Amino acid sequence: MRRIKLVVSYDGTAYCGWQLQPNGVTIEEVLNQALSSLLKEDIQVIGASRTDSGVHAMGNVAVFDTESRIPGDKICFALNQRLPDDVRIQASEEVPLTFHPRKANCVKTYEYKILNRKIDMPLQRLYSYFCYFNLDLEKMQKAASYLIGEHDFKSFCTVRTQAEETVRTIYSLDITKVNDLITIRISGSGFLYNMVRIIAGTLVKIGMGVYPPEKMEEILEEKNRAAAGPTIPARGLTLVSLEYEKELAPYLEGENKHWHYVLDQRNVPEKGLAYLTIERCEPEELDGVLRRVIHQAYRNGAKRVFVRDTFGEEGSICGYYRLRRQPETEEGWLEAVYEGEHR
Repeated sequence: MRRIKLVVSYDGTAYCGWQLQPNGVTIEEVLNQALSSLLKEDIQVIGASRTDSGVHAMGNVAVFDTESRIPGDKICFALNQRLPDDVRIQASEEVPLTFHPRKANCVKTYEYKILNRKIDMPLQRLYSYFCYFNLDLEKMQKAASYLIGEHDFKSFCTVRTQAEETVRTIYSLDITKVNDLITIRISGSGFLYNMVRIIAGTLVKIGMGVYPPEKMEEILEEKNRAAAGPTIPARGLTLVSLEYEKELAPYLEGENKHWHYVLDQRNVPEKGLAYLTIERCEPEELDGVLRRVIHQAYRNGAKRVFVRDTFGEEGSICGYYRLRRQPETEEGWLEAVYEGEHR
């Protein structure tokens, strides 16, 4: 058995999103059918990002398993001959069977385009959101700066989300304008359901002068979907790329006004050891920080995770883990021991 990775681009206009749906054609369905026909096997792809109806992609990622001996880098050429004109595989390659596109660490980048002029342009209608009102780019840029870093983005997530955790990290958020076209480009560790479209909708309100730029920080802190702007149409959104981590970062750091931590992963590759130091943390946020970061360390390959006992209490439960003082544990540290059931 082999696992093949695909980089998929598509015009999402005619599709009901990525994920299989009973009431319409989806990108996943089209890929499954084309691959099954090509390889004479029942193929089910696993996608990295389940884009919504009408959302486009330049570089979504999917994998599938096959017994075929066709070279991985040749599959894209054969597959493209069986796909409709609005779906194309940009690259294909064989990857380890352990690679999972939704579980591997990566940086996701999206762009949202806004056509900002007095009269709509028909040629842009499928790939941008038209806004008649003049948008103040400087105000939008200032507002965007409040979202950089690790935050709880509950205000920017649909109330129908199935996500248990709403903390995400935004690495960059740039807003530029060329002629009449405004581009919001955002890169992060991951995004909640409708998060980019809600952020874009809120930035539009700020650009129109409905809110001052400082309102963005208030919305973030409120952790209430009703506080943010509208979810603007899907047609302006494109998934640009997913850049997967080639080697484990030696440190992970998360910092905002509520918490600051450093996860030392330097010994994970060789010894399987990770060390979490909480520099500061508000009491009501501590459980969440411990739960998230301990889980991430184990997901990154750590076999044992230690927490400085200045911010951890022996016997505390952090999601699937309990903090314990082991006989061989260094002084000042507690080990996060896996205990199974989520609590």
